[in-house]
Amino acid sequence: MTPDWSPLEKELAKWQAEARHLPLWWRDDDAIAPTAQLDQLSALAQKLALPVHLAVIPATAEPELALYVADHPELIPVVHGWAHQNRATKGQKKCEFPEQRPKQESLDDMQQGLVRLQKLFGPRLVPLFVPPWNRISLELPPALPDLGFAALSTFTPRRAPQAAPGLAQINTHLDPIDWKQTRSLVAPERLIAQVCEQLRSRRNGAADNTEPYGILTHHLVHDAAIWGFTEALITRLMMGPGQVWKFDDKDNQI
Repeated sequence: MTPDWSPLEKELAKWQAEARHLPLWWRDDDAIAPTAQLDQLSALAQKLALPVHLAVIPATAEPELALYVADHPELIPVVHGWAHQNRATKGQKKCEFPEQRPKQESLDDMQQGLVRLQKLFGPRLVPLFVPPWNRISLELPPALPDLGFAALSTFTPRRAPQAAPGLAQINTHLDPIDWKQTRSLVAPERLIAQVCEQLRSRRNGAADNTEPYGILTHHLVHDAAIWGFTEALITRLMMGPGQVWKFDDKDNQI
């Protein structure tokens, strides 16, 4: 059954009528190696003319991935934790950098992740930190700039432009995967309603429209429904009012 896109098209028409612009970005998590799924992600990014900020797991990233990224300018590598290992205590939500973990141990892993990916990707690496499962102890962000990071990215609309002094907050806002049940696509009408609500909040001034609107994907676990919806959504946004956003550690935005 084809999704009903008319609610989103009506909202986008209001944006265009008011000459508004939506800074748009795409983050895809858990990359470690070249795969057929990464080929599909790269091809789609090229087709949509929207780069993908590829969150790479440092501990297991293969050198072949760096060679692949070097040949694919539509892929922008960023740091995805250290080993994507759950360090939360039993009964707590999954998190590699939870409150109860010794702070210095967490910082050492973050530093190690940045250094390893800098060696692999060189200047292509963007110093943006993506904590696995989008969770991080509140005491850690203030220390990230001293480690060499310029931004932090989690999920849901940000509370402020900076996660800490000298550290931009650039979140993602829509994840199309039904992680808790089918692990396929969330019901399209729910996703479309969510996008409409988020864009309406931005248009009405209830949410920060200077924050790039982020699409979050996980190429290694996509099925045809997830790929199809992602392409259809980004296509509609890129027709207007969406405008490509890429991170720049000099001024945070370009």
